[in-house]
Amino acid sequence: MKIICIGRNYLAHVKELDNDLPTEPMFFMKPETALLPIGEPFSYPDFSKKVHYETELVLRICKTGKAIDEKLASEYYDAITVGIDFTARDLQSQCKAKGHPWEIAKAFDYSAPIGKFKKISELKNADDISFGMKLNGECVQQGHSRDMIFSFDKIIAHVSRFVTLKEGDIIFTGTPQGVGEVHVGDRLELFLEGNSMFMFQVN
Repeated sequence: MKIICIGRNYLAHVKELDNDLPTEPMFFMKPETALLPIGEPFSYPDFSKKVHYETELVLRICKTGKAIDEKLASEYYDAITVGIDFTARDLQSQCKAKGHPWEIAKAFDYSAPIGKFKKISELKNADDISFGMKLNGECVQQGHSRDMIFSFDKIIAHVSRFVTLKEGDIIFTGTPQGVGEVHVGDRLELFLEGNSMFMFQVN
């Protein structure tokens, strides 16, 4: 099982981190060990002093495909949830400055908490999916799939040119503006279409 993550897929987030606007989907990967079991707390890593949350819609791949045509892409994912792409921002900045890969800042253990998946067919409006996250009861991130620079189908088509997608793979589709730090003792609650999907604490 692969965890594929799309970066810089919301214009406002690109601007808030002063990044360049991508011309095609950019992606990186996390290992399976990045998943955080539902109900378990997130342990703040001892190698970072600045961990950021990034709330994202997460797709589940339902069949194997390679070089998938964008027009057929919707046949390759069937469910969605919401998750957090935890990022050790201090380590990421160091990597960027040195021109190094970002894996140590993105792919560490338990850096990818996700909720239970929901069938996309059960959503009221699959063309405009709302999601968000509350930090200690306060809404800090809200997003809509309509605001993505690259749609789900464009992401599937692009990624599958380079990497074969297999049933059970998951894709984080990018975060909207509002990313920020977490601290020990914080409680995070994630929402999909206004419904609470899961909650966990930072230890």
